[in-house]
Amino acid sequence: MRPFAYVEGVTVADAAAAVHAAPTAMFLAGGTTVVDLMKLGVLAPATLVDVHRLPLGDIELDDRRARIGACVRNAQLAEHPDIRARWPVVGEALLSGMSPQLRNMSTVAGNVLQRTRCPYYRDPHSACNKREPGTGCAARTGWDRDAAVLGTSPHCIAVFPSDLATALAILDTIIYTRRGDGGARRLPFDGFHRLPGRSPERETILDHGELVTHFELPDLALSRRSHYLKVRDRASYEFALASAAVALDVERGLVRDARIALGGVATRPWRCFTAEQALRGRPAEPATFRAAADLALAGAVAGAHNGFKIELARHVVARALTELAARPG
Repeated sequence: MRPFAYVEGVTVADAAAAVHAAPTAMFLAGGTTVVDLMKLGVLAPATLVDVHRLPLGDIELDDRRARIGACVRNAQLAEHPDIRARWPVVGEALLSGMSPQLRNMSTVAGNVLQRTRCPYYRDPHSACNKREPGTGCAARTGWDRDAAVLGTSPHCIAVFPSDLATALAILDTIIYTRRGDGGARRLPFDGFHRLPGRSPERETILDHGELVTHFELPDLALSRRSHYLKVRDRASYEFALASAAVALDVERGLVRDARIALGGVATRPWRCFTAEQALRGRPAEPATFRAAADLALAGAVAGAHNGFKIELARHVVARALTELAARPG
């Protein structure tokens, strides 16, 4: 085991400053990702700054929004009655993924910031630009069945794993942060996760030492009519081969507004703006949804072993929208 220092954050400002001051320091909350990757030898922080006792564990609601602390446990969020009623896609996404034990430990911010499960990233002996920039991408010539088909680059095809982030992508989510220099930022969820480009090791637009403090969900007209559908290799406790977070606002049989995001097939939470636009004003019926699904996957590029994901994701989008449109109300 590589030695590391352990520091408990006393305040949000102290925790952000502590990581900001040390280039190899990292935040620790639930530990369900960071500790695993340390055991594998993928991460080797010199300092861990524990933030799970900071006052970031509350869910506050009013008639306009939900304010969710970064250290809220995933189980707490998934089981909150108001979240399930007003933003059902959030609870469905969380319950479709982790085991109850992991939901009880892991945090909302940790979920959204979790690292890829690409086997080449998690193997220190394999070439991986995300883990060690400039070494190459072994997945490009290796077993790429679980790799992304959207948002890839010559430098990385690792799929983004978070179900929750896919759900948050359709809800106009705002992320609030505290920087290590004392400043603060308000960041829209769209664009928060970076495409791999030439620097796949940078997965978000956060600066080093910038701590996520909470998330804000506005009470949208269509957030109550939202749904998460996930297809995977086994029935539970598995990452998505393809998933879709969808929301619909339907009046007199016509789609007034729609939201679609894909999971399990892209290098970041993948919002499908073109497909959403095509749905507006169209009949809320299966043929319309199938056409939107085709648009959602129009830019997908298959590798050697993951071409099936494109057709699978089309079916997932069309089915999710059809199921949602059939719900009462």
